[in-house]
Amino acid sequence: MPYSTMANTTHDRYLETQVLHADPVQLVNMLYRGAIEAVGAARYHLDVGAIAERSARIMKAWNILNELSHTLDYSQAPELCARLAGLYAHMQQRLIDANIQQTAAPLSEVGALLTTLSEGWGDLVPSSAVEA
Repeated sequence: MPYSTMANTTHDRYLETQVLHADPVQLVNMLYRGAIEAVGAARYHLDVGAIAERSARIMKAWNILNELSHTLDYSQAPELCARLAGLYAHMQQRLIDANIQQTAAPLSEVGALLTTLSEGWGDLVPSSAVEA
């Protein structure tokens, strides 16, 4: 088995284990990290003119935001969920704007918003869970 295939398989197993053993707050943090990484990659691909890769990374971030939006539990905190849903929709629109306009400003905006949200959720994760 080639090393790259083996590494991907090992990495995939590691991610699967992380997801299966994560609590809901940790899962949200993982999604935020994934979206932040996708937006960063989209900015890189925008800079180097890699259109297909840029679009793929933007869609990855868009899909993560879509998943976050669909997992909101309005029965627990309806006002907060409504605000988050609105923010997620705004970020999704800005990602579409970035893809259509081929500009970095919307990506920077979404990246900053995701980072702020991620930091807020990160404060909810117990330090023992982060160290594990």
